[in-house]
Amino acid sequence: MNGASETEVGPVDWELAAATAVRLVRPGPQIPRDEADHVVGRLRELATSAEVHVRELTGLGAGLPLLPGEVVDRPAWVRAAVQGLEALTAPALPRSASPLAGMLSGTAGVQAGVVLAFLSSRVLGQYDPFSPNEQLAGRLLLVAPNIVGAQQALDVPAEDFRMWVCLHECTHRLQFTGVPWLRRYFSDQVVALLSTMDSSRAPIGDLIRDFRQKLRAGGGPIGLIDLIQTPQQKVVLDRLIALSTLLEGHADHVMDAVGESVVPSVATIRSRFTARRKGGGLLDRVLRTLLGVEAKVRQYAEGAAFTEYVVDRVGMDGFNAIWTSADTLPTRAEIAEPLTWLRRVAP
Repeated sequence: MNGASETEVGPVDWELAAATAVRLVRPGPQIPRDEADHVVGRLRELATSAEVHVRELTGLGAGLPLLPGEVVDRPAWVRAAVQGLEALTAPALPRSASPLAGMLSGTAGVQAGVVLAFLSSRVLGQYDPFSPNEQLAGRLLLVAPNIVGAQQALDVPAEDFRMWVCLHECTHRLQFTGVPWLRRYFSDQVVALLSTMDSSRAPIGDLIRDFRQKLRAGGGPIGLIDLIQTPQQKVVLDRLIALSTLLEGHADHVMDAVGESVVPSVATIRSRFTARRKGGGLLDRVLRTLLGVEAKVRQYAEGAAFTEYVVDRVGMDGFNAIWTSADTLPTRAEIAEPLTWLRRVAP
């Protein structure tokens, strides 16, 4: 046996990340056991019926089997997220057997765990097309305590809110299962970005200085990834941001566009949920800025506005030209100016 290969580690100790996050996860809202069981059962049922509504509205997924969703708690979401992240990043991240690599891997694992613990109380659901040991359909996760907590905080009808969340996550699942080439394209972009990171990363002192300068300049919320871009990385990152903005905005559009016949209180939910996305105390806002969550919130609005503009002008069938190939995906500039995408792809 090769002893060196047994001690090789990647840049992130994902097992330590999961253990750290699970240890730091805060408990969810306390509700009676029978009520919790009811929520879990309804979420499982709604995940299937929600996908039927999404298929009818979008035209995606015709002929594919209807699959259930997985209802999880916060620690289970953490473990699933770690599995997906490790599977997605492993092809691009080098492994090493040096003692220094082991120390850095552990440090990165703890840092990743802290981030995941922070996110674990905020994520309502997630579709992960990259989970290992799963079929190509991936995993659709619904985080029950977070859905209950958000519904209570918003003071909206529980059944409506559950369906609303399921509509969003089912849209994500159909984006990847109904568009066969999308999963590989997304993975290839992530690998292309990560494979250039180690050789070009600036010293940490320079990153911190640049971060402070950007904050003082009032350039708006930024994530740390904004500070470590070479020109080559920026091209790839722009493609990833454009794709993520499209996917999130499309899902946001769909969850509202199904209308009151499916979610009677959809207008109230959207209004209160949008206000909640902007909320949080000072520490929460700082963390969200550092992690790029604020930029993620902007993606929902920008992507939804793009989707609505295109659908209003050419209908959902015309919009679906977007899924033809990587060449028909919008650029970041086209998402900001959707008419330019229409002129290029659907004149």
